Amino acid sequence: MQAVQMKMVRAALGLTVRQCADLTGVSHDTITRIEAGETVKDSTVAKVRAALEAAGVVLIESNGGGPGVRLAKR
Repeated sequence: MQAVQMKMVRAALGLTVRQCADLTGVSHDTITRIEAGETVKDSTVAKVRAALEAAGVVLIESNGGGPGVRLAKR
């Protein structure tokens, strides 16, 4: 997950940093570090990603058009 994707996810779901932290089970400092592009443990990023995907977003890998986020079909 890239820093820009974390910001896009929060915008798509309408979450504050604290709400995102609560949803993902990590500290708000961790969310802020991910958004700043700082190094975060792979296991932590995987935990955040899984929680966000369960909340209804799809993270799109950079495939020539850049990384992205979309809301999942429900």
